[in-house]
Amino acid sequence: MDIQRLILFFIFSFSLLMLWDAWQKEQQPKPAPAATTRTAPGVPTPAKPLAVAPASTKPAASTATAVPGAAAAAAVSEKVQVSTDLLVAEIDTLGATLARLELRKHKDALDPNKNFELLGPEHSYSAQSGLIGEGLPNHRTLWRALPGERTLGPGAERVQVSFAADGPGGLVVEKIYTFHRNNYLIDVAFELKNAGSATLATYAYYQVVRDDEPPAGQNRMMYVYTGPVYYTMERAFHKIDYSDVEKDKADLPKEASDGWIGMMQHYFVSVWLPPDKTPREYYARKLPDGNYAAGVILATPQVAPGESARISVRLFSGPEEQSRLKKAAPGLDLVVDYGWLAIIAWPLFAVLEFFHRWSGNWGVAIILLTILIKLLFFPLSAASYKSMAKMKLVTPRLTKLREMYGNDRAKMNQAMMELYKTEKINPLGGCFPILVQIPVFIALYWVLLAAIELRHAPFILWIKDLSAQDPYYVLPILMAASMVLQTRMNPVPPDPVQAKVMKFMPFVFSVFFFFFPAGLVLYWLVNNILSIAQQWQIQRLFNRDKTAHAKR
Repeated sequence: MDIQRLILFFIFSFSLLMLWDAWQKEQQPKPAPAATTRTAPGVPTPAKPLAVAPASTKPAASTATAVPGAAAAAAVSEKVQVSTDLLVAEIDTLGATLARLELRKHKDALDPNKNFELLGPEHSYSAQSGLIGEGLPNHRTLWRALPGERTLGPGAERVQVSFAADGPGGLVVEKIYTFHRNNYLIDVAFELKNAGSATLATYAYYQVVRDDEPPAGQNRMMYVYTGPVYYTMERAFHKIDYSDVEKDKADLPKEASDGWIGMMQHYFVSVWLPPDKTPREYYARKLPDGNYAAGVILATPQVAPGESARISVRLFSGPEEQSRLKKAAPGLDLVVDYGWLAIIAWPLFAVLEFFHRWSGNWGVAIILLTILIKLLFFPLSAASYKSMAKMKLVTPRLTKLREMYGNDRAKMNQAMMELYKTEKINPLGGCFPILVQIPVFIALYWVLLAAIELRHAPFILWIKDLSAQDPYYVLPILMAASMVLQTRMNPVPPDPVQAKVMKFMPFVFSVFFFFFPAGLVLYWLVNNILSIAQQWQIQRLFNRDKTAHAKR
């Protein structure tokens, strides 16, 4: 039993250490970004044109230079607002950049009366695109908004918004945004019309730009990744640390024919999705204004004089709803980060989703899932609690052995092993079942932490958001009480120091639950209540043998 308690102590200590480490990472001061100037309200100074070499399979295009009068042009730029059933978008004519994106079906983390703003000036978060080449329109060019519909009308399945800009040699470029009904996918296309006398061969780039600050309202005690991500069939899903981008050490595939790249944060993601089997080059870089860009370069079709060509890339910018992510692109559902136990987490979420469809309440679904897991592990838990019950019965005899042999640990351990053998007790019998269940508990922890379905999902009465802290700390207090009760039901360690540690551990560990989302606390509370009931029943059965043990 001493070994079991020691292992449990290390498990709790390791959990506390990981939580502390995550908190420390969140509290580390960020490097001060370079000073920025604003050319228009809410719009940061645009980044310099791309300095990434194009793919070697095509003739190299010269790097775009600063557009003459770009600073002056910014003063007269305008915002074009587009509305659909799910989105309210603002496209800045300076760069024809998607500068703001409001999600109608999701509320702000701090103000439930406001819609959530995914892209916007708060984090210098935008989706930029342009052409690479001398004088070609890019995200620093002032584009012209063309007339057309700005709202997705009743019965319409899509709405298109177009912008135009002129290039050298009679080139006219149109950038066309296509928004779809009931969809977070946005098509961003370039149409190149060559009225000149020379064939045009160039490249288009699509990038997501963002600062390195976590989103507002993120739980400081629970670290969740924010930053660049990419996926290819060959390399699978990868996160890119901001520090690696800053040091130019980001390990990105320079040549690929599939995949996607963008930025993710807790619950939401913005990624560019080029067509499959299209050669592309991925990149990530820190910009002079202190922001970070993650993007992709693609070759445009060659445009002969008098002809036109088109290149289009889709942008997914929205919530990490698994059903939508799976439909949008291969591997995109991996941004729902379940950690290294994803193979266990995916089935758990599927069952949780089933219970939600049946009950209509995510809190009830968590309770039902917890009960199901407890039933599946009932035999293992029973074995653990039986071992604890046996140890509790012989605890007084273990204490006498410690007093009898004092500092002679060799004789004391020998006597203890003989006692275990006589009473048919396995000192590790209660430990193995707990260790087997730990991966499932960790996987469920990540499911409840990462699933956007729980964001702003109500439970009962005062619990209006299962992804946020309990506003009145009712669940954490009940959780602490359950941990104290469960500890007192266990046998008291003969070692006084160990007994004090185990006595105060529930209080120390419970402190963190005051900062956890209500959904996680609900799961642990229900699990503890079921464990207490199971442990009480098993101990009640063993208490009938107290007299028999006492007479030995």
